[in-house]
Amino acid sequence: MPVVDIPHYQTGDFLVDYEEKVFEDVQAEPGAKALLTFHTVAFEGSIGLVNLLQAKRILRKGFETKILLYGPGVLLGVQRGFPTLGAEAFPGHLAYNAQLKAFMAEGGEVYACRFALQALYGQTEKALIEGIRPINPLDVMDLQLLMRRENAFVVHTWTT
Repeated sequence: MPVVDIPHYQTGDFLVDYEEKVFEDVQAEPGAKALLTFHTVAFEGSIGLVNLLQAKRILRKGFETKILLYGPGVLLGVQRGFPTLGAEAFPGHLAYNAQLKAFMAEGGEVYACRFALQALYGQTEKALIEGIRPINPLDVMDLQLLMRRENAFVVHTWTT
């Protein structure tokens, strides 16, 4: 049987070449827009958090970037905490809140569907993180159509 005789990995070791970049670092052209839609359940997987990080990256590349929360995605924008709002019950508990706040602080816009808030999840607009704009359910499609008209880069996140 072959023997693998290498030293144990140590904290701080590199396992891959993370510095090699294969493609050019694309930046937004003047007036470029991006829209990321979230129809995903908070804490049901990593996609919501990963695409919040992607939204920040796209924003930092110079795109006028918007996030649309609809369906179960509105729950990403609801204030959290335990035992009180803003108190982190466990590490990462407020990750969605923190990412959305940072995104908005850097100039990103976030919209949440009023229908999903009330009809599906029994929440009011006061439950949203400050800065998230509630919208009419008819605006969910119109926002997407406007972004298409403006030739925006669009990322749809859909999980159930």
